[in-house]
Amino acid sequence: MQEHVRNPRGVQLFTCRWLPASSSPKALVFLCHECGIKMATAGYGVFGIDYEGHGKSMGIRCYIQKFDNLVADCDQFFKSICADMEGYRNRSRFLYGESMGGAVALLLHRKDPAFWDGAVLVAPMCKISEKVKPHPAVVSFLIRLENIVPKWKIIPTKDIIDSTFKDPVKREKIRKNKLIYQDKPRLKSALELLRTSRDVEDNLQEVRMPFLVLHGEDDKVTDPEVSRALYQRSASTDKTIKLYQGMWHGLTAGEPDENVELVFSDILVWLDQRSRHWKPEERVRTPLEPENKQQLSKKIIHATSSNGAESPVVPVSSHGRSKRGCSFLCGLGDQPNQQQSKM
Repeated sequence: MQEHVRNPRGVQLFTCRWLPASSSPKALVFLCHECGIKMATAGYGVFGIDYEGHGKSMGIRCYIQKFDNLVADCDQFFKSICADMEGYRNRSRFLYGESMGGAVALLLHRKDPAFWDGAVLVAPMCKISEKVKPHPAVVSFLIRLENIVPKWKIIPTKDIIDSTFKDPVKREKIRKNKLIYQDKPRLKSALELLRTSRDVEDNLQEVRMPFLVLHGEDDKVTDPEVSRALYQRSASTDKTIKLYQGMWHGLTAGEPDENVELVFSDILVWLDQRSRHWKPEERVRTPLEPENKQQLSKKIIHATSSNGAESPVVPVSSHGRSKRGCSFLCGLGDQPNQQQSKM
């Protein structure tokens, strides 16, 4: 189902939803990105919105006047789904964000921490990689122009598509998609992304919801080290990180099919373990830990290499260093239900 909604600034925003064909959804997933069909097929009710100026929404193409506006639009639309649909009010509510959507998801959580039951964060924009960020001197110069020419496409940057999509066939398909912005970033938009990534990075300790963060180790767009920092610094007691060896930024759209299937399998397993029906009185409190928390906290993840061999995941100390110096890492032993694996 597709429809448009009007945001408080009078801009028509494109929204869509994917629902299971023959059953009531086992939980609700709110997308700050696109990948609804796979999740709906797996039994989830999935709801998405194109940001102002992005995708099929109205507005100046890929112009972000204020990042908080994107967050507010998502917050209003997602909560309207939960309020208007009687059968959905007792379902778990998960955020799903890729790249910039990961930052939106984390800011939605910060805006209303008790509302969300968890998040899936795929290569989240907690920090823009130094490999694609302009030099600090250039940034300083651009800030002076911000209020003079905010919409100019003048930001010097490398080709993001080349850095994001590993599979050459999928890369070319993306290039032919007219909805994908392929011009230079607008001045104001780029500075808003930079400020937002810094804000998110500086406040990782405020993250308290259950989350799964996934990142390709060869990501040159968003820094996988900050996903590690999110895992280590967040206040969440239920958190899992998966690092995929050799994978790039576009984990769900730019990798070979077998890699994409692996990533989605990991996401669905995580969601399935945390989906539940809530009693009305439980919704007035902070989201609870998963009912099978004890089982999850004892679970040992195995990392599968490209040749199919399995390696046991090794625990790390409270400082995040492997106790045996191995590159495969697993949850902090003195903190409950925290899992880390490297794929």
